[in-house]
Amino acid sequence: MSTRLRIGHGIDVHAFGVGDAIVLGGVRIPHHRGVVAHSDGDVVIHALCDALLGAAGLGDIGMHFPDSDPQWRGADSRVFLRHVRALLAERGYEVVNVDLTVLAEAPRLGPHRDAMRANLTADLGLASERVNVKATTTEQLGYLGRSEGIACHAVALIESAVER
Repeated sequence: MSTRLRIGHGIDVHAFGVGDAIVLGGVRIPHHRGVVAHSDGDVVIHALCDALLGAAGLGDIGMHFPDSDPQWRGADSRVFLRHVRALLAERGYEVVNVDLTVLAEAPRLGPHRDAMRANLTADLGLASERVNVKATTTEQLGYLGRSEGIACHAVALIESAVER
């Protein structure tokens, strides 16, 4: 059985570390901590890239942008997302929609959600209703509940112009 629709799931986690801000969805958000990461540590975009790559059967973000490669040190993760979108387009895939859930006790994402969504829709070439960004806490349970880090789950649906 072949299909034109494919779904992918991605997850990314980063520990909090020294810093005064974090980057989520390409938006710099003031926070009393930063994240420990090779690039900018944007868990939203990293999880989204993994979901898109997974849906297309193209591996994961670490295969395309390894943390062992110094060129990616401090990199803007939006570069990763644009590259992933181009990889999909080269193979005849279009992104249908994405759904993202950030898991963290803090910072609050409500004031930044529209800017995050605007960045993601621009980088993916999608209408805003096709990109959903939401957040939840873990009710102070586990490493996320103890504010030791931040995580994001992403689900992406892509479509091929031809059945595969």
